[in-house]
Formats: sequence, C-alpha cells, structure tokens
Amino acid sequence: MTATSSTASTARRRVAVAGASGRMGRMLIEAIVASDDCVLAGALDIAGSPALGQDAAAFLGRQSGVLITSDLRAGLKDADVLIDFTRPEGTLAHAALCAELGVQLVIGTTGFSDAQKAEIEAAARKVAIVLAPNMSVGVNVTLKLLQMAAQALDAGYDIEIIEAHHKHKVDAPSGTALKMGEVIAEAQGTRLADRAVYERYGHTGERKPGSIGFATVRGGDIVGDHTVLFAGTGERVEITHRSNSRAGYAQGSLRAVGFLAGQRTGLFDMFDVLRLR
Repeated sequence: MTATSSTASTARRRVAVAGASGRMGRMLIEAIVASDDCVLAGALDIAGSPALGQDAAAFLGRQSGVLITSDLRAGLKDADVLIDFTRPEGTLAHAALCAELGVQLVIGTTGFSDAQKAEIEAAARKVAIVLAPNMSVGVNVTLKLLQMAAQALDAGYDIEIIEAHHKHKVDAPSGTALKMGEVIAEAQGTRLADRAVYERYGHTGERKPGSIGFATVRGGDIVGDHTVLFAGTGERVEITHRSNSRAGYAQGSLRAVGFLAGQRTGLFDMFDVLRLR
C-alpha cells in the first residue's frame, strides 16, 4: 500500500519524523508512540548528528525499533506520512523525495519564500500535503476568531500583531504572526503585502491608516505567544493565544496525519483539517 492510497479508518498510519533529535522532533515522536492511530516508521536527522544510529525513542527510555538516520530513502521507505518541522531548505529536499516516493507530508516549517511555497505546491500535485505555520488546534481556532473580528472591526480600528518566541527562533515575524496578518487582511478584502509595517524606528510620523503593525520579541524559552490588538476610539479588543508546551503542535500534527488518510493529492491547511472553512 502506498501513501497515496486511501486507508481504512482502523489502520494505523505509518509516520516518519524529520529532525528527530530536536525539541519538536522528540515531542512528535513521543506523541506518535503514545498514539493509538499512528506508529513510528522512520526518524530522520542531518548528517553528523550525534543521534544517528540511536533508537528514536531512546530518550523516552523505550525501544521503538526505528533508528535515526540521515539516509532519506531509508528513513521514508516504510512511511505513509512524513512530519517535518525543520528548515525551509531541508523541507524542500524532503518534499521532492516524498513526491517521488508517494509519501504524504505534514509541514510545520516556517520561513518559506514565495518561490519555495511554489515548490511545495508542485509537490502537492503528486501527493497530499498539509502546510500550516502553526499546527496547534487552539491557534487555528484563534485564526477563525480573528477572521470574524476583522470583518466586524473593519473601520475605525488600528491593528497590531505582537509575537514572542524563544531566543533560538531564526525567522521573524513568526509564521503564525504572518498568517494572522494574512487572515485579517483577507477578511477585509485586502492584501497583507499592501498593509504590513514590520519596522519602526526614529521619527516615523503618525500611524498610517489601515496599516497592520508587527512587533517581535525574542528571549528565553518562550514557546510562542501571539496577541492581536484592535485599537479603536474608547475601546480595544485583544485576542491572545499562548503556548506553554509544544505538545499542542504535536497533537495538531497527528490530526493532520489522520486527515491525509482520506486524500490523494492537494495542498491543505489546518482550516481544512479542523473543518473551519
């Protein structure tokens, strides 16, 4: 059975994890090992990683029988789906091979350029892919709330998006913050590219009407905080989501894995997975 075939609702999905020795990779492996619907089928890491050759579940004090490898074909040979929360360049290499092998993808990587997104769209013509800047169920419900708020508060309210993450995060603003801005702009019939303000310094003058401002905080071990401020005259509305653990991302990823069982090709997001459209 290939990854693009439909599976019975009782079948356990065979899942490989990219970045298996990283913080998110380990959270994903822990969730898969504890799942009744999935089984760990592969574990990938970069060449030179000290984790290569180790059992992927060793950090849990368990043996999964799956060894961490940098050989992509070996790591994917038994998999229905690959979950990837790595870097754009690595994810694109994985996507190309997954498209060749018929392995579906759940992508939580952020920081893609428009050209890189086009490569993922091309891969999705061969295999089904869920691509989302944030896999958390709560974050995606928050996006739906922002869509509703943006439609109702479409005049007389200034919009600011404030996000905070740990000191190791390499892209800014976060993919989630950008997605929030995109959802708001689209709900108001506009494009984020025409409204976004990413930097303020010095004598900036008054705030440009209709702009969507972004503020970024980096420090410590903050998993991920996002607040959208709708500031009007005499009142303000704040919609906030805070992540205290990466567990929510892992659980959302497994929901995406289950959703893909019913798909052959196409590019989807968490609104599709959670039926929020």
